[in-house]
Amino acid sequence: MFFLFLVCFCQPSDANLTDVLCDSDSELGSVDTLERGSTDTLANGCRVDADAAKRLAKRLFYLEGFKRCDVARHLGKNNEFSQLVASEYLSYFDFTGLSLDRALRNFLKAFPLMGETQERERVLVHFSKRFCHCNPEALTSEDGAHTLTCALMLLNTDLHGHNIGKKMSCLQFISNLDGLKDGKDFPKELLKVLYNSIKNEKLEWAIEEEELRKSLSELVEDQCEVGGKRVVRVTDGSNPFIAIPLLLNAVTYKHGILTRKSHADMDGKLTPRGRRGWKKFYAVLKGMILYLQKDEYKPDKDLSEVDLKNAVRVHHTLATRACDYSKRQNVLKLKTSDWRVFLLQAPSEEEMISWIFRINLVTALFSAPAFPAAIGSMKKFCRPLLPSSTTRLNQEEQLKSHENKLKQISLELDEHKRSPPDLTPKSKESEEYRIKEHYLTYEKCRYETYVSLLQAKFRAGSDDLDKIEASLFSGEAKEGYLRKTQSSPSIITLHFRKRTSYRQ
Repeated sequence: MFFLFLVCFCQPSDANLTDVLCDSDSELGSVDTLERGSTDTLANGCRVDADAAKRLAKRLFYLEGFKRCDVARHLGKNNEFSQLVASEYLSYFDFTGLSLDRALRNFLKAFPLMGETQERERVLVHFSKRFCHCNPEALTSEDGAHTLTCALMLLNTDLHGHNIGKKMSCLQFISNLDGLKDGKDFPKELLKVLYNSIKNEKLEWAIEEEELRKSLSELVEDQCEVGGKRVVRVTDGSNPFIAIPLLLNAVTYKHGILTRKSHADMDGKLTPRGRRGWKKFYAVLKGMILYLQKDEYKPDKDLSEVDLKNAVRVHHTLATRACDYSKRQNVLKLKTSDWRVFLLQAPSEEEMISWIFRINLVTALFSAPAFPAAIGSMKKFCRPLLPSSTTRLNQEEQLKSHENKLKQISLELDEHKRSPPDLTPKSKESEEYRIKEHYLTYEKCRYETYVSLLQAKFRAGSDDLDKIEASLFSGEAKEGYLRKTQSSPSIITLHFRKRTSYRQ
């Protein structure tokens, strides 16, 4: 999985010709007057002005008229001017005598590395070039330094991220980099040092809260009225794998009282008995996050550290009725992308159904497509990593993506069932077979839910959640859904049909 991530992160892409021609002019805003009184201009980004690039790089480094959150978007575009600005910007850093991880830490403290993966990757290319320029006796080339840099970024996500399962070992880290030093292996001692550095001290991202809030406010793609419940998309510009973002302008889709019980921790491991107690919260589904607050919800009130600690990302989650839990009524089960399981009790059955509907619809609308399955030599089955960033697809494309994923999962499950292991039930192969079958069955159910909900939304012809929910759960519509065949599952049956209890 890590190797696939590394390949995806490091792979360059061809830029759209229009973007190449227009990016410099559109994103630099006042670049045609880079300094007061300057007459230097850019003709739609086609003419590269070296002096203008130097002046802009200097202003970005010393933050003259810019915030730190502005820096990355000026360095990461795929056009000649941005590349020249980035090169000039990096010239202000002196990495002489520093190890790669220490140089990377110093670099990441200068500004928040925000933007699309490809944009961040381009910035890291310039970092790698500068590192090698400052350290000509380094044990690797520019390509090798870039490979290690991306590997460290992803290792940091694996070891310190919130939504990662089993942590990567040093041996796995070394194995994943086999043959990636220009066709040869990196020195094992070097990789061990780098691994332990990241393990003992995570990479810190330069994010000033006030600056980040102002910057994120510029990234809202569609505006909505305060308190509105229309479906809009807000792009998360912070690192989507580390820490929960503070999106003050995110839409609130639902709020109300929920009583929570932690049933399973990461990877489905049963929560220790001392931490399984029920606790009452005021729940707020805001953006792609379910906040569990101790105090009543107030739209203008800032979130406390405790609220953030209890918050749950809902990307790639599935909410269902907890049919296998009978001690309390109106309990829903929320299974997260990293297979944590929470039981949430609502005040009434109507509220429980509403929470299930809204969590699943928001998840279906905004979860970014899953990464392709990892390809490696290990036979042990591992769940793929699910991105926590917001999708870039429109709603029609998002539905198509879910439908394609459902077809793929269904085919994999059918093929898996056709070739059961001819071994004893307690063997490792049998256990691997069972784990994979459980995963595929769950994923099929999850994508069936997403597809059905988006199809229902399109049928309703509205972005208003109240109208969609009302039309979906009206008596006539409910009877229609319940009459559907098992091969075309309805939202109702997917949410509330009797299931066997998952092995956590």
